[in-house]
Amino acid sequence: MSNILKRFLINKKTAGLTLAAVALAFTLVGLGMASAFHWTGASEAKNAISGATTSASTPTVPGSFADLAQRLSPTVVNVKVTKVEKVGSFPMPQLPEGPFGDFFRQFPNMIPQGPESRQTQGTGSGVIISADGYILTNNHVVEGAKEVMVTVGDKKEEYKAQVVGRDPKTDLAVLKIKPKENLPVAALGDSNETNVGDWVLAIGNPFGLTHTVTSGIVSAKGRVIGAGPYDNFIQTDASINPGNSGGPLFNMKGEVVGINTAILPYGQGIGFAIPVNTAKPLIPQLVAKGEVTRGYLGVSIQPLTSELAKALKVEESKGALVSDVTPASPAAKAGIQRGDLIVSFNKKTVEDPRTLSAMVAETPVGQQVPVTVLRDGVKQQLSVAVGKLPSERAEEEQSIQPTQGKWGLQLQDLSPKMASRLGVKAGQGVVVAGVQSGTPAERAGVHQGDIILEMNRQPVNSVAEAREVVTKTSEKEPLLLLVKRDSGSFFITLTM
Repeated sequence: MSNILKRFLINKKTAGLTLAAVALAFTLVGLGMASAFHWTGASEAKNAISGATTSASTPTVPGSFADLAQRLSPTVVNVKVTKVEKVGSFPMPQLPEGPFGDFFRQFPNMIPQGPESRQTQGTGSGVIISADGYILTNNHVVEGAKEVMVTVGDKKEEYKAQVVGRDPKTDLAVLKIKPKENLPVAALGDSNETNVGDWVLAIGNPFGLTHTVTSGIVSAKGRVIGAGPYDNFIQTDASINPGNSGGPLFNMKGEVVGINTAILPYGQGIGFAIPVNTAKPLIPQLVAKGEVTRGYLGVSIQPLTSELAKALKVEESKGALVSDVTPASPAAKAGIQRGDLIVSFNKKTVEDPRTLSAMVAETPVGQQVPVTVLRDGVKQQLSVAVGKLPSERAEEEQSIQPTQGKWGLQLQDLSPKMASRLGVKAGQGVVVAGVQSGTPAERAGVHQGDIILEMNRQPVNSVAEAREVVTKTSEKEPLLLLVKRDSGSFFITLTM
């Protein structure tokens, strides 16, 4: 290759690199000018046309929870509970042969026995709701407690607490201590104004670690987890662990919006709190009376599925379907029947059974309330006088009434709660609470827990009815019982 041709190629390559450099420089200058004049790119223009923007909004994540945690922590207390649990006695030890064993056989009361019960310790949390020492917590934290001790504030002052009121249906309880001075009080907010996505703060004593602060957001509202008839939980991903129960869930204003109460044992970041709006109307009743008085209708209700709606020939998609009516209840007296669809209560639309339960519970006892039912496709207007819902304690303390002792039966009226547990309808039959040894009932094989549906071919729906039948039965005659046990029914004959 000649020297001229080589110089030409070298010059051409150099010129190409120079042109490329110049082009790049102009491109950079052009981009700089475009930026200076705020030109809109193609993709940004497309977003602007569709109504979307690419500019980021100001972040709403709190920079720090420190000030809030420092201000709110003194309103949270540690609750330590001592309970007594029955464990049963140990069997009598085997005695050795000889004088030592003979001595204890003569005096069995001197044989050392194991304890029939033991004390257990539990911990929880609470929130101060009055300066003079009222504290809101969970019922399950203090239920069955022999002693409750409350530790307040950074000073670690410990007080013996009195359980002044409990409500198992909502899992709430109120404690009272006598502080040496006024206590810091937590403000109760409005849980209805709490929205999904809002930041919340949980303060409590998980695993005994006092005044632990965790943060998260409200994950959902109105959760039903099967904890009770008034389920309406706030779900949060703020860490809640054993020991947090009864502690407060705060919003960013420092207001209590929930009482932490439950977790999912098989999941992480899923906790539940009772909305504070559920607690607020109950607190005065718990303080004044120790329990909550609720309205009572006396119906068993279920959701209206599409299949049921088709079978009942109704077009409604809302309401509570009546599956049973308790005899002599407010609903029965008002004329509500099995198969009715309750669509309105006290002039408010009934969305579903849970809505109706809440409406009835909040209605003052004795108030006359208009009720709209759909029966056979036709709306009917009824009026019901709301009764008083039997308390848990009343059901637990319901007396066991014996019939005539000659048969050896102890019978108890079948409460709605007991009927539900045994899988029968309320008001249908009486339950055998006990069988006396060596009596016709024991010989015939009657068991505790059996349900007697009939006596001498007559239905018995109360202890009074059973006693009446027994009174008319001569000792020379057999007493014929129709007994329900497990999933079957059969006849048993009692003879003297």
